[in-house]
Amino acid sequence: MKTLLALPLAAVLSAGFATTALADWPTDRPIELIVAYSPGGGTDIMLRTLAPYLEADLGTQIPVLNRPGASGEIAYTALSQARPDGYTLSSLNVPGFLTMRIGRKLRFDPADICPVARIVEDPGMFVVQADSPYNSLADVVAYAKDHPGAVSVGTTGVGTDEHLAMLQLEQSAGIKLTAVPFGGANEARTALLGGHVTLIGLNAGEFASTEPGQIKALGQFGEQRSTLAPDLPTAKEQGFDVLMASERGMATRCDVPEEIRARLAASVEKALTNPEFQEKAKQQGLALSYQSGADWSAAMPARLERFQEIFKLIKDRQ
Repeated sequence: MKTLLALPLAAVLSAGFATTALADWPTDRPIELIVAYSPGGGTDIMLRTLAPYLEADLGTQIPVLNRPGASGEIAYTALSQARPDGYTLSSLNVPGFLTMRIGRKLRFDPADICPVARIVEDPGMFVVQADSPYNSLADVVAYAKDHPGAVSVGTTGVGTDEHLAMLQLEQSAGIKLTAVPFGGANEARTALLGGHVTLIGLNAGEFASTEPGQIKALGQFGEQRSTLAPDLPTAKEQGFDVLMASERGMATRCDVPEEIRARLAASVEKALTNPEFQEKAKQQGLALSYQSGADWSAAMPARLERFQEIFKLIKDRQ
């Protein structure tokens, strides 16, 4: 009898707690923002640039915490284990968020994580040291044909946009490259400058924000040339079928109350229209491309299908 009486009481208390938490959000404590990559990369720079504008709009503090590793799985796992109260967010990166579920058992359920908003869509590119003998993708391809596996490509993990671009170039050019994973773009750039890898994948924004004279780009992977690199030919212009970009935004657990998710999305959209933020984004090389969480979610099945086709290139090569 006591058990029967306790059950409805527990439900009432739980509902009361949820209502109180929703009423207090977001001013009673900080909102933790987890970044799935190491400091200094495009995702980290984007969210650290954005955070102060969200703080001002929401009236709270948003500390940014880096949890790199496993192509983002560590950060997404932490988000999935957080309470669904709106006080924990994470970066969300596509293709990595989609490709990690291909042929791999994850420590979290992707269905538990929902986009809040897309912030950036940034085409990829391959870059080398400034004094490298390679000046185009064709130069790399020519060497790789004579030296299979000798060209090493720094990426931020399996299934990331750099890795998928590498697979496409291998397929298009009929070559074999060697992928070398790092915890973030900044780590990969350090390895490149140290001569530990032949080339690395960066996004146009990351390349634009790099100190001049350190690296040079060989080709970019958009349908058209990015405004951040208008003089750099695309891979297709150079005769190679490579098309890849990085979409970066924010996510919460799907069971966070809809009112909170909508308020977060509105705050992101407001920041992206702020002239002061837009100027900082330009200085940071951020290719702003807002998309609501709902619209971004709706586009993901088609993206996943395309990425699965690219992943098949690995099996075809074996």
